[in-house]
Amino acid sequence: MEVKIYRVNAFTEETFGGNPAGVVLNINGLTDNMMQSIAKEINLSETAFITPLQRDNFDIRFFTPMCEVDLCGHATIATFYTLAKEGYISPMKNGVKTVYQYTKSGKLAVEICFENRRVTKIFMEQGIPRKLGKIQDILPLSNSMGISVEDIGVLDKDIAPEIISTGLKDIILPIKTKEALDSLTIDKELLSKLSKRLGVVGVHAFYLPELNSEVVYTRNFAPIVGIDEEAATGTSNGALIYFLKENRLIKNNQLVSFQGEMMNRLSKIYCKIEEDNEVQVIKVGGNAKLIISGTMFV
Repeated sequence: MEVKIYRVNAFTEETFGGNPAGVVLNINGLTDNMMQSIAKEINLSETAFITPLQRDNFDIRFFTPMCEVDLCGHATIATFYTLAKEGYISPMKNGVKTVYQYTKSGKLAVEICFENRRVTKIFMEQGIPRKLGKIQDILPLSNSMGISVEDIGVLDKDIAPEIISTGLKDIILPIKTKEALDSLTIDKELLSKLSKRLGVVGVHAFYLPELNSEVVYTRNFAPIVGIDEEAATGTSNGALIYFLKENRLIKNNQLVSFQGEMMNRLSKIYCKIEEDNEVQVIKVGGNAKLIISGTMFV
């Protein structure tokens, strides 16, 4: 059996930047075990497996090398860039085209921005934001991240870490200085045990340079699902902009997250909050670049 596979860097336009994802556009004949084996063989943080439904609607499943996850931001960006590039989605000359993905986190809109029939950005709608509790016992978290309790917060404010989900449950961890963020030393075993106990995928650590900043610096760790560190995480940054807004740390509804710097794979992730009938809709986006396409013989 021949399976066409793409490797796509998300949240970048650079060959050696962003976060790479695997994309498999048609999974007819693939079992769950086969998809998991393919994801393990490709060995990227996530691989997306797509089944076209009706026009501009797609069923998508996401696998890490270890397990299936409900949603993945950077693999979504990679997927819809590839679908547009390969002609599964008809281009527009200029404007925004809305298509839909059906995931284990529900039906979510994806906006594809075109200029001169070329994809310039892709925004994915996140799940409804959910606050799942602040971290009361901070010491196990700080120990697993290799920092002191005093390093946790925003500037001079004592802001507690909190579990938030816009599709996946993450600990949003504020770090007071860029130096502390850059020098995080993760104990994978401790963090995996903590993640399992709290029922989260991992930790999204961030440094906000100033109140109402238009940029934020981030790092993401999820060893429990086989990801030591990730260069770009869509769902986590969606949770982050919600966290910042709820804690009145930013006034604007738009933010750019720079992630992957310490991995030498800088990613630029656009985050925004839109109001729809008094409901906050979180969207995360960026561009992508197709790096490799080929055939796997299964």
